Amino acid sequence: MLYQIVSFLLEIAVAFVGGACLLRLHMQALRVPFGNPVGRLVFAVTDWIVLPLRRVVKPLGRWDLSSLLAAYLLVLAKTALLWTLLGAATPAIYLPVIAVFALAQLGVSMLTALFIVYAVLSWVQPYSPLRPIVDRLCGPLLAPLRRHLPEIAGFDFSSLVALVLLQVLAMVLGGLQGEMLRLL
Repeated sequence: MLYQIVSFLLEIAVAFVGGACLLRLHMQALRVPFGNPVGRLVFAVTDWIVLPLRRVVKPLGRWDLSSLLAAYLLVLAKTALLWTLLGAATPAIYLPVIAVFALAQLGVSMLTALFIVYAVLSWVQPYSPLRPIVDRLCGPLLAPLRRHLPEIAGFDFSSLVALVLLQVLAMVLGGLQGEMLRLL
């Protein structure tokens, strides 16, 4: 029971901070301004880990690798702590690879949440002050789907199709991770 409680609390903390790091990476890649409430929240949550890493890891073009590394380190720390508590038989050398899968799953979760917010805002609250920010974050990702998926009665279903595709991707990642763990 203690393991379940610790696992749950770590998952929440790493999902929040790690997801914010990935959102920061995404916002900087798309050149979304950070002077809005979402940007200020992302900075407030991630500055403590991203700024020290930025002194060592330089950006690669539009990609803020320090934000990506911060998310990876958080996931790796969570994985290592849970591995230690569980007393797993898997050698610790495999933890970085397991953390890569966990980071990919965190990215899928972050995009899933973003598309859910986009769908809710576009259908229920189209004039929300958050709408332009969410549009800038989701628009480039939804553009390929919009080219092939017409609007139906004025409704844009591209975000729902994206959610289905993300869930399929999450299943594939889970299957690959499970297969990899069986091989270890």
